[in-house]
Amino acid sequence: MEIAIIAHDGMKADMVQFLNKHRDILIAEGITLIATGTTGSKAERAGFEVTKMLSGPMGGDAQIAARVAEGKTQMVIFFKDPLANHAHEVDINMLIRVCDVHNVPLATNYATAELLLKAISQQS
Repeated sequence: MEIAIIAHDGMKADMVQFLNKHRDILIAEGITLIATGTTGSKAERAGFEVTKMLSGPMGGDAQIAARVAEGKTQMVIFFKDPLANHAHEVDINMLIRVCDVHNVPLATNYATAELLLKAISQQS
């Protein structure tokens, strides 16, 4: 299973913490991670193997949306910062729309992401 991870600047530390907390599930389930550029770099520094796309504002959100549309990405974990404005909000909304159109699970916060990963681990 391929999971995309994305986190706004104010949420990147939360994403790394989330990945570390769920490392065992990610490994046991053979999860492949893809990420937008900076989020991917932070995850790599934490010891995760990640395929990095462009940074979000440079087209990374669109690259991940394309992978969702192609059926390559089965889940998206996107820790959005609800208190900040984002210049590439159009790309973010497009990614959310593509996930909805293709019925791909999308978590935009820690609690939802945790529920999705627990569900994956219980299917095994």
